[in-house]
Amino acid sequence: MIATTSRPAPAASPADHPVLPALLSRPYPAVMGVLNITPDSFSDGGQFVAPERALAQARRMIAEGADIIDIGAESTRPYGAQPVTADEERQRLQPILAEVVSLGVPVSIDSMKSSVVAWALDAGAAIANDVWGLQRDPDMATLVAARHCPVIIMHNRDRADASIYIMQDIAAFFTRSLDIAGKAGIASGNIVLDPGIGFGKTPEQSMTALARLDELRIFGLPLLVGASRKRFISSVTPSEPRQRLGGSIAAHLVAAKAGARIIRTHDVSETVQALRVAAAIESQAIGGHE
Repeated sequence: MIATTSRPAPAASPADHPVLPALLSRPYPAVMGVLNITPDSFSDGGQFVAPERALAQARRMIAEGADIIDIGAESTRPYGAQPVTADEERQRLQPILAEVVSLGVPVSIDSMKSSVVAWALDAGAAIANDVWGLQRDPDMATLVAARHCPVIIMHNRDRADASIYIMQDIAAFFTRSLDIAGKAGIASGNIVLDPGIGFGKTPEQSMTALARLDELRIFGLPLLVGASRKRFISSVTPSEPRQRLGGSIAAHLVAAKAGARIIRTHDVSETVQALRVAAAIESQAIGGHE
């Protein structure tokens, strides 16, 4: 079990953004579709750099059941990702963001830079997705609080360390992030926690985080899990990213069973089907007759 004293989440307030209750009210998790407009993302780098291809992919994911589109313009893969400036992120986003927003589902902006998030929110994005959990850019928490927008706080580390107990590290990280959020005035109803599968973790630690996900419910906040095509799958069955659909679905079903309320995936259609069928089967166990 996690050995830590968790700080309570910031108090809820009337400023809680309406998008999260709508997404989290169903018997199965919401699905976040990944749209990487980058040349170097680990799974689909370069595939959706062209604006027309990115827009077509967003439309396809929405048709397949995506509840959120998560747009990223800087790769955060653990190895070999090239940092980009805020200006370059905005240049990549500018031709596509407003068009995706116009499709009618909430859009999250996957960026660790507050200036990029602010620009994206001005363009209609609804959610900030910070892979450094408010701890890398000192202006991120203030921005999120001022805009009253939902924020995804993800656990991360600069490098993996096999000697640590990863659940304690995740809990301590979230405690720090929630302290930052509380001091900035971010309402608890606007916070989602993400254990950061594949980020600063060995494959074994990523699997531990999935296996013990329910321990993070001590924070009383919705959980997001993004295990899609991650490297830990290959540590079990050697495979390239595009060959990891089965492992991704297995991990996401485990996460949903443990309480994850949002699933982030590259493969929307298959993930939606798996989550809805699992929920339908479980409903029979609860309400069915012998």
